[in-house]
Amino acid sequence: MATSVWKGYLTFGLISIPIRLFSAARDEHISLNQLHKLCNTRIKQPQYCPTCQRMVERSEIVKGYEYEKDHYVLVEEEEVKKIAPPSAQTMEIFEFVNLADVDPLYYETSYLAVPEEPGRKPYQLLVKTMEETKRAAIAKVAMHQREYTVIIRPRGNGLTLHTMYYNDEIRQVAEYGQTDGVQVKPEEIKLAKQLVESLVADFEPQKYHDEYQERLKALLDAKLKGQEVTTAPQPQLAPVIDMMEALKKSLAAREAVPKKPPARALEAVGGEADAEAAEKKARRRASR
Repeated sequence: MATSVWKGYLTFGLISIPIRLFSAARDEHISLNQLHKLCNTRIKQPQYCPTCQRMVERSEIVKGYEYEKDHYVLVEEEEVKKIAPPSAQTMEIFEFVNLADVDPLYYETSYLAVPEEPGRKPYQLLVKTMEETKRAAIAKVAMHQREYTVIIRPRGNGLTLHTMYYNDEIRQVAEYGQTDGVQVKPEEIKLAKQLVESLVADFEPQKYHDEYQERLKALLDAKLKGQEVTTAPQPQLAPVIDMMEALKKSLAAREAVPKKPPARALEAVGGEADAEAAEKKARRRASR
Protein backbone atom coordinates (compact mmCIF):
# COMPACT_ATOMS: atom_id res chain seq x y z
CA MET A 1 0.00 0.00 0.00
CA ALA A 2 1.25 3.49 -0.86
CA THR A 3 2.56 5.64 2.01
CA SER A 4 0.94 9.03 2.52
CA VAL A 5 3.18 12.10 2.69
CA TRP A 6 0.75 14.31 4.62
CA LYS A 7 -2.32 13.80 6.79
CA GLY A 8 -4.68 16.51 7.96
CA TYR A 9 -7.81 18.49 7.05
CA LEU A 10 -8.81 20.28 3.87
CA THR A 11 -11.15 23.12 4.83
CA PHE A 12 -13.30 25.68 3.05
CA GLY A 13 -15.75 27.80 4.98
CA LEU A 14 -16.94 25.74 7.95
CA ILE A 15 -16.49 22.39 6.16
CA SER A 16 -13.52 20.22 7.16
CA ILE A 17 -12.51 17.16 5.15
CA PRO A 18 -9.98 14.70 6.61
CA ILE A 19 -7.58 13.71 3.82
CA ARG A 20 -4.25 12.11 3.08
CA LEU A 21 -1.82 13.15 0.34
CA PHE A 22 -0.03 10.59 -1.81
CA SER A 23 2.65 11.25 -4.42
CA ALA A 24 0.94 11.29 -7.81
CA ALA A 25 3.98 10.44 -9.95
CA ARG A 26 7.62 9.56 -9.63
CA ASP A 27 10.59 9.52 -11.94
CA GLU A 28 11.58 6.09 -13.30
CA HIS A 29 15.04 5.72 -14.78
CA ILE A 30 18.05 3.44 -14.86
CA SER A 31 20.67 4.52 -12.33
CA LEU A 32 24.38 4.05 -12.97
CA ASN A 33 26.62 3.80 -9.90
CA GLN A 34 30.14 5.16 -9.46
CA LEU A 35 32.73 2.37 -9.28
CA HIS A 36 36.45 2.26 -8.56
CA LYS A 37 38.02 1.66 -11.99
CA LEU A 38 40.77 -0.63 -10.61
CA CYS A 39 38.53 -3.16 -8.83
CA ASN A 40 34.92 -2.30 -9.90
CA THR A 41 33.93 -1.69 -6.26
CA ARG A 42 31.07 0.72 -5.67
CA ILE A 43 32.24 4.02 -4.17
CA LYS A 44 30.57 4.87 -0.84
CA GLN A 45 30.19 8.22 0.92
CA PRO A 46 31.32 7.69 4.53
CA GLN A 47 29.95 9.70 7.45
CA TYR A 48 33.29 10.82 8.81
CA CYS A 49 34.13 13.43 11.45
CA PRO A 50 37.48 15.10 10.63
CA THR A 51 37.80 16.53 14.20
CA CYS A 52 37.33 13.20 15.98
CA GLN A 53 39.00 11.40 13.07
CA ARG A 54 36.55 8.52 13.06
CA MET A 55 33.35 7.27 11.42
CA VAL A 56 30.15 8.33 13.19
CA GLU A 57 26.85 6.50 13.63
CA ARG A 58 23.56 7.95 12.42
CA SER A 59 22.41 8.28 16.06
CA GLU A 60 25.28 10.73 16.69
CA ILE A 61 24.18 13.15 13.98
CA VAL A 62 22.22 16.33 14.72
CA LYS A 63 21.07 19.17 12.46
CA GLY A 64 22.53 22.64 12.51
CA TYR A 65 22.45 25.93 10.62
CA GLU A 66 25.77 27.55 9.67
CA TYR A 67 25.30 31.24 10.57
CA GLU A 68 28.96 32.02 9.92
CA LYS A 69 32.00 30.06 8.77
CA ASP A 70 32.31 26.86 10.91
CA HIS A 71 29.79 28.18 13.48
CA TYR A 72 26.43 26.45 13.83
CA VAL A 73 23.23 26.83 15.79
CA LEU A 74 21.84 23.39 16.63
CA VAL A 75 18.19 22.58 15.94
CA GLU A 76 16.34 19.66 17.56
CA GLU A 77 13.54 17.81 15.79
CA GLU A 78 11.08 18.63 18.58
CA GLU A 79 11.90 22.34 18.28
CA VAL A 80 11.04 22.24 14.58
CA LYS A 81 7.69 20.57 15.35
CA LYS A 82 6.83 23.28 17.90
CA ILE A 83 7.13 26.11 15.38
CA ALA A 84 5.10 24.34 12.65
CA PRO A 85 2.36 26.68 11.25
CA PRO A 86 -1.35 25.72 11.29
CA SER A 87 -1.01 24.55 7.67
CA ALA A 88 1.00 21.57 8.95
CA GLN A 89 -2.33 20.08 10.07
CA THR A 90 -4.97 22.09 8.20
CA MET A 91 -4.96 22.99 4.53
CA GLU A 92 -7.36 25.93 4.30
CA ILE A 93 -8.69 27.00 0.91
CA PHE A 94 -8.54 30.80 0.84
CA GLU A 95 -9.76 31.40 -2.71
CA PHE A 96 -11.06 29.78 -5.89
CA VAL A 97 -9.85 30.80 -9.36
CA ASN A 98 -10.79 29.93 -12.93
CA LEU A 99 -9.03 26.68 -13.79
CA ALA A 100 -8.49 27.90 -17.36
CA ASP A 101 -6.51 30.88 -16.02
CA VAL A 102 -3.90 28.68 -14.30
CA ASP A 103 -0.82 28.27 -16.49
CA PRO A 104 0.56 24.70 -16.05
CA LEU A 105 3.99 26.33 -15.84
CA TYR A 106 3.18 27.02 -12.17
CA TYR A 107 2.65 23.32 -11.38
CA GLU A 108 5.58 21.85 -9.46
CA THR A 109 5.06 18.49 -7.68
CA SER A 110 1.75 16.60 -7.93
CA TYR A 111 -0.12 14.78 -5.18
CA LEU A 112 -3.38 12.82 -4.98
CA ALA A 113 -5.72 13.95 -2.19
CA VAL A 114 -7.66 10.97 -0.83
CA PRO A 115 -10.47 11.42 1.75
CA GLU A 116 -10.65 9.52 5.02
CA GLU A 117 -13.91 7.61 5.51
CA PRO A 118 -15.73 10.36 7.50
CA GLY A 119 -14.92 12.93 4.82
CA ARG A 120 -16.06 11.06 1.69
CA LYS A 121 -19.33 12.96 1.18
CA PRO A 122 -18.02 16.54 1.67
CA TYR A 123 -15.02 15.54 -0.48
CA GLN A 124 -17.31 14.50 -3.36
CA LEU A 125 -19.40 17.63 -2.85
CA LEU A 126 -16.26 19.75 -3.33
CA VAL A 127 -15.16 17.69 -6.36
CA LYS A 128 -18.53 18.02 -8.12
CA THR A 129 -18.80 21.72 -7.31
CA MET A 130 -15.34 22.45 -8.69
CA GLU A 131 -16.03 20.36 -11.80
CA GLU A 132 -19.28 22.18 -12.59
CA THR A 133 -17.89 25.64 -11.87
CA LYS A 134 -14.55 24.87 -13.61
CA ARG A 135 -12.66 26.28 -10.65
CA ALA A 136 -9.32 25.50 -9.03
CA ALA A 137 -8.68 26.07 -5.32
CA ILE A 138 -5.68 27.88 -3.83
CA ALA A 139 -4.54 26.80 -0.38
CA LYS A 140 -1.45 26.47 1.82
CA VAL A 141 0.08 23.33 3.30
CA ALA A 142 3.23 22.77 5.35
CA MET A 143 5.26 19.58 4.84
CA HIS A 144 8.92 18.62 4.55
CA GLN A 145 9.79 21.68 6.70
CA ARG A 146 8.39 24.09 4.12
CA GLU A 147 5.08 25.85 3.61
CA TYR A 148 3.75 25.54 0.06
CA THR A 149 1.07 27.42 -1.80
CA VAL A 150 -0.87 24.74 -3.65
CA ILE A 151 -3.30 24.55 -6.56
CA ILE A 152 -6.08 21.98 -6.17
CA ARG A 153 -8.03 20.90 -9.23
CA PRO A 154 -10.73 18.28 -9.90
CA ARG A 155 -9.54 15.30 -11.93
CA GLY A 156 -10.95 11.80 -12.47
CA ASN A 157 -13.61 12.08 -9.70
CA GLY A 158 -10.99 13.22 -7.21
CA LEU A 159 -8.79 16.15 -6.24
CA THR A 160 -5.23 16.50 -7.52
CA LEU A 161 -2.96 18.90 -5.71
CA HIS A 162 0.07 20.67 -7.17
CA THR A 163 2.64 22.58 -5.15
CA MET A 164 3.08 25.90 -6.94
CA TYR A 165 6.12 27.70 -8.21
CA TYR A 166 6.06 31.31 -6.99
CA ASN A 167 6.04 34.08 -9.55
CA ASP A 168 9.64 35.07 -8.86
CA GLU A 169 10.69 31.45 -9.50
CA ILE A 170 9.34 31.48 -13.07
CA ARG A 171 12.30 32.12 -15.34
CA GLN A 172 12.25 34.92 -17.88
CA VAL A 173 14.13 34.61 -21.17
CA ALA A 174 14.45 37.86 -23.13
CA GLU A 175 14.26 36.13 -26.50
CA TYR A 176 11.10 34.17 -25.63
CA GLY A 177 8.00 35.35 -27.54
CA GLN A 178 9.88 37.81 -29.73
CA THR A 179 8.54 37.73 -33.30
CA ASP A 180 11.17 40.16 -34.64
CA GLY A 181 8.86 41.28 -37.42
CA VAL A 182 8.47 37.77 -38.89
CA GLN A 183 5.45 37.68 -41.21
CA VAL A 184 3.54 34.44 -41.76
CA LYS A 185 1.49 34.21 -44.95
CA PRO A 186 -2.19 33.04 -44.84
CA GLU A 187 -1.47 30.21 -47.31
CA GLU A 188 1.36 29.00 -45.06
CA ILE A 189 -1.00 28.95 -42.07
CA LYS A 190 -3.58 27.05 -44.14
CA LEU A 191 -1.07 24.33 -45.11
CA ALA A 192 0.32 24.19 -41.55
CA LYS A 193 -3.23 23.65 -40.21
CA GLN A 194 -3.72 20.78 -42.66
CA LEU A 195 -0.43 19.24 -41.48
CA VAL A 196 -1.49 19.64 -37.84
CA GLU A 197 -4.88 18.02 -38.54
CA SER A 198 -3.13 15.08 -40.23
CA LEU A 199 -1.21 14.48 -36.97
CA VAL A 200 -4.21 14.78 -34.62
CA ALA A 201 -4.73 11.79 -32.29
CA ASP A 202 -6.36 10.99 -28.96
CA PHE A 203 -4.17 11.63 -25.94
CA GLU A 204 -3.06 8.17 -24.78
CA PRO A 205 -0.11 8.61 -22.39
CA GLN A 206 0.53 4.86 -22.23
CA LYS A 207 1.87 4.88 -25.80
CA TYR A 208 4.70 7.33 -25.02
CA HIS A 209 8.03 5.93 -23.84
CA ASP A 210 11.50 7.12 -22.90
CA GLU A 211 13.41 5.77 -25.91
CA TYR A 212 16.74 6.80 -24.38
CA GLN A 213 16.11 4.63 -21.30
CA GLU A 214 14.93 1.73 -23.50
CA ARG A 215 18.15 1.95 -25.52
CA LEU A 216 20.22 2.18 -22.34
CA LYS A 217 18.55 -1.00 -21.04
CA ALA A 218 19.21 -2.72 -24.38
CA LEU A 219 22.85 -1.62 -24.14
CA LEU A 220 23.20 -3.11 -20.66
CA ASP A 221 21.46 -6.35 -21.72
CA ALA A 222 23.74 -6.65 -24.76
CA LYS A 223 26.90 -6.07 -22.69
CA LEU A 224 25.77 -8.67 -20.12
CA LYS A 225 25.40 -11.18 -22.97
CA GLY A 226 28.74 -10.21 -24.50
CA GLN A 227 27.12 -8.84 -27.63
CA GLU A 228 28.42 -5.97 -29.73
CA VAL A 229 26.73 -2.59 -29.25
CA THR A 230 25.36 -1.07 -32.46
CA THR A 231 25.07 2.65 -33.17
CA ALA A 232 21.52 3.97 -33.47
CA PRO A 233 20.77 5.59 -36.86
CA GLN A 234 20.25 9.34 -36.70
CA PRO A 235 17.90 11.23 -39.04
CA GLN A 236 19.48 13.62 -41.52
CA LEU A 237 17.76 16.98 -41.19
CA ALA A 238 17.97 19.41 -44.07
CA PRO A 239 17.58 23.16 -43.43
CA VAL A 240 14.21 24.62 -44.46
CA ILE A 241 14.74 26.99 -47.38
CA ASP A 242 11.27 27.21 -48.95
CA MET A 243 8.55 27.10 -46.25
CA MET A 244 5.69 26.41 -48.65
CA GLU A 245 7.60 23.62 -50.37
CA ALA A 246 8.52 22.05 -47.01
CA LEU A 247 4.86 22.19 -45.86
CA LYS A 248 3.61 20.62 -49.11
CA LYS A 249 6.16 17.79 -48.90
CA SER A 250 5.33 17.19 -45.22
CA LEU A 251 1.61 17.07 -45.99
CA ALA A 252 2.14 14.74 -48.96
CA ALA A 253 4.21 12.40 -46.77
CA ARG A 254 1.46 12.33 -44.14
CA GLU A 255 -1.25 11.65 -46.73
CA ALA A 256 0.77 8.70 -48.05
CA VAL A 257 0.55 7.02 -44.62
CA PRO A 258 -2.62 4.85 -44.41
CA LYS A 259 -4.87 6.01 -41.60
CA LYS A 260 -6.37 3.61 -39.10
CA PRO A 261 -10.13 4.10 -38.83
CA PRO A 262 -11.38 4.84 -35.29
CA ALA A 263 -12.46 1.84 -33.22
CA ARG A 264 -16.09 2.97 -33.28
CA ALA A 265 -15.96 3.27 -37.05
CA LEU A 266 -14.57 -0.26 -37.27
CA GLU A 267 -17.36 -1.50 -35.01
CA ALA A 268 -19.90 0.28 -37.17
CA VAL A 269 -18.43 -1.20 -40.37
CA GLY A 270 -18.36 -4.62 -38.76
CA GLY A 271 -21.94 -4.19 -37.62
CA GLU A 272 -23.07 -3.15 -41.09
CA ALA A 273 -21.27 -6.11 -42.65
CA ASP A 274 -22.88 -8.50 -40.18
CA ALA A 275 -26.29 -7.02 -40.84
CA GLU A 276 -25.80 -7.26 -44.60
CA ALA A 277 -24.67 -10.90 -44.34
CA ALA A 278 -27.68 -11.75 -42.17
CA GLU A 279 -30.01 -10.08 -44.66
CA LYS A 280 -28.52 -12.07 -47.58
CA LYS A 281 -28.86 -15.30 -45.60
CA ALA A 282 -32.51 -14.49 -44.86
CA ARG A 283 -33.16 -13.85 -48.57
CA ARG A 284 -31.60 -17.20 -49.52
CA ARG A 285 -33.76 -19.02 -46.99
CA ALA A 286 -36.90 -17.24 -48.29
CA SER A 287 -36.12 -18.23 -51.90
CA ARG A 288 -35.88 -21.94 -51.03
